[in-house]
Amino acid sequence: MAHRLALATLAATCVLILLGGLVTNTGAALAVPDWPSTFGYNMVLFPWSRMVGGVFYEHSHRLMGALVGLLTLALGGALWREGGRLRRLGLLAVAVVLAQGVLGGLRVVLLEDALAILHGSLAPAFFALLAAIALLTAPRGRVAGARVEPVLKGLTVLAAALVYVQIVAGALLTHAGRIALHLAGAALVFAVVPIVTARLRRTDDPVAVPLSRLLLVLLGVQLLLGVGSFMARFSAFWIPGEQLTVVALPVAHRLVGSLILAAIVILAVRVSGVASLSYQADPAMRSRVASSAYRVDHATQSHAASVSDAASAPNRVDQTMRSRVASIQGHPRSEPASRTPLQ
Repeated sequence: MAHRLALATLAATCVLILLGGLVTNTGAALAVPDWPSTFGYNMVLFPWSRMVGGVFYEHSHRLMGALVGLLTLALGGALWREGGRLRRLGLLAVAVVLAQGVLGGLRVVLLEDALAILHGSLAPAFFALLAAIALLTAPRGRVAGARVEPVLKGLTVLAAALVYVQIVAGALLTHAGRIALHLAGAALVFAVVPIVTARLRRTDDPVAVPLSRLLLVLLGVQLLLGVGSFMARFSAFWIPGEQLTVVALPVAHRLVGSLILAAIVILAVRVSGVASLSYQADPAMRSRVASSAYRVDHATQSHAASVSDAASAPNRVDQTMRSRVASIQGHPRSEPASRTPLQ
């Protein structure tokens, strides 16, 4: 249940980040001037007929944010029953989604760019947190991964930190025009992350190996989107699609950046052994796994016993028949009366 909720919340948050990018890059962030109401209406009762232009993007973003909030509350409840580390992660997710909603609302009310930067930086972090929760609640994620050297663990955590700093630099570029920091961060990310993925692919870990390959693909896509976004905003070159391309490129760039952060955070959690630590620290989880293992072992033994009985049945029948034949052959036969004449 918790794993399915985590995946649903993760998918909804992905859509929310996409809508947030559309709000920012279409200039619709202030299309609705009030909060938490929408033009005086209750947010969920605002007429669909009035959702046109920038209002459509902004109000859709609010509605999706409300859905993500409800899903996160449900996820927090499910993780509370799990206990241990997962319970704390659920509480953290609820706290972050509440903070994100308040930041988004205050951005509208106070008109502060600093709040927009915080709002844009916190969303990918929340997305990565949900990805880690999805890993830790998955059956495969609860199995301890392959052993890796401490240096690789440190490199993976460093790569995750660099990716997040790069996302914050991207928010600064979007709202404050600071491009130098973003370009420097991109150079560091493309220098460190491929090294980490190359070393992780040699671990034979069932989670880390395919995810490392996917991360390399995402990096390649992100590089192309970054170059396209730079040309669309800072160059005079003509770009096919014009306004549509100018909006789509940075929106996709922001979304892929969140996916990269989620992937590298999953890898960091995987190689750090948090999954196995969660298993060891949670008696309920150990009990469920042990119970499942007992049922599987008992069923296997029962099946083996039934197969053995079926195989030995013909032998028992054969032994019974031989015993009966032997008893018949060994029975003393009645001799006829003596024909010797009486003397």
